[in-house]
Amino acid sequence: MGLNDFTKIPNGVNGIEDRMGIAWERGVYRAKIDPMKFVSITSSMAAKIFNIYPRKGRIAIGSDADVAIDYNVYEGQVIHGIAETTISRGKVVWTKNQLQTTPGSGKFIPLLPFSPIAYASHEQRAQVMIVCKIPVDGDYHKPSF
Repeated sequence: MGLNDFTKIPNGVNGIEDRMGIAWERGVYRAKIDPMKFVSITSSMAAKIFNIYPRKGRIAIGSDADVAIDYNVYEGQVIHGIAETTISRGKVVWTKNQLQTTPGSGKFIPLLPFSPIAYASHEQRAQVMIVCKIPVDGDYHKPSF
C-alpha cells in the first residue's frame, strides 16, 4: 500500500522500536556499513543534530550511558543484532521482557535549538543559493537550455 502512490500510505506504522534491528540487518549484517558507522548514524549523529551530544549518543564516562537492547515484533523475519536490554543512565531498565524502573526515574533534558551539526550545512546551502543577476541581451522569453 502506498508503493506507487504516497497518498495511500497509512498514517503511521507500528514497530518503530524495531527499526534499529532492521537497520542493523540491512546495513551491518549485510556488510554495507560497519558497526561503528551504524552507531554514528543512529546514535552519535542523532544526538549531535538534537544538540545533546556527548551527553547522549555516546557510551563514555560523563555521558548518560543510555543503551537500548530490544526484541523484534516482525514475526518470521530473521534479524541479527537485535536489542534485548535497555540501559538508561548506567542502570538496566528493561531486560528479559521486564520493565525495571521506578516512577519518576526518567529525566527531562532541555534541548537547545539550531544545532550546528544540522544547521551549518543549511547556512552554507543558503549562501550558494543566493541569486546572482546576470544581464541578458534582448528579450528573455524562455530558458536557454
